[in-house]
Amino acid sequence: MAHRIILEKYNPAWPAEFEKIKRELDSVLGSTALAIEHVGSTSVPGLVAKPIIDIDVVIDGCFDETRRILESAGYRHEGNLGIEGREAFSYDVKAHLMKHHLYVCDMRSAELQRHLSFRNLLRANETARNEYARVKQAAAALHPHDVDAYTSSKGPFVENALSSIPPSWR
Repeated sequence: MAHRIILEKYNPAWPAEFEKIKRELDSVLGSTALAIEHVGSTSVPGLVAKPIIDIDVVIDGCFDETRRILESAGYRHEGNLGIEGREAFSYDVKAHLMKHHLYVCDMRSAELQRHLSFRNLLRANETARNEYARVKQAAAALHPHDVDAYTSSKGPFVENALSSIPPSWR
C-alpha cells in the first residue's frame, strides 16, 4: 500500500530547512543556477502542507551542465514526469536535509511562472490560502493513499486561482 498523505499545519522551521538545502545546492551549482526558489505549500506561511520542501532551480538554458552537476552531488534525473518545462530529480540518501522534491526549470518556463505566481498569490491572499487549505484537506481525505488523485483533486482550484492572477503579478 502507498504511503498515507499526511498534511501538517504550517511549520515555521520550513524556511530554515529550505535554506539548508539551498546552501548545499548553491555550493555545487554556483553561477549555473540563476535562482533557487522555495515553492509549494511549505513556502506559504500559514498553509497546511505535506512536510516535503519543493524547490525550483532556475537556469538559463544550461540543462546538461546542471544535470551533470546535480548527478555528481547525488541527485538522479527522473525526466519531466509528464510536466513540460520542469525536470525532476530524486535522491537516495540526504539524511542531513529535510525531505525535498527538486526540479530544474528554465527561466522562460511556463511551469516555473505557474509555481511562482501561485506561491505569491497564496502568500498575499489569505482568502485564497484558506480555501486552498480546505481543498487540500478534502483531497487528502478523499485520496489518502493516492498522490496522483490527490494532486488531480486540487487541479481545478489551482487553475481557477491562476486564471484570476492579474498580469502584473506574473
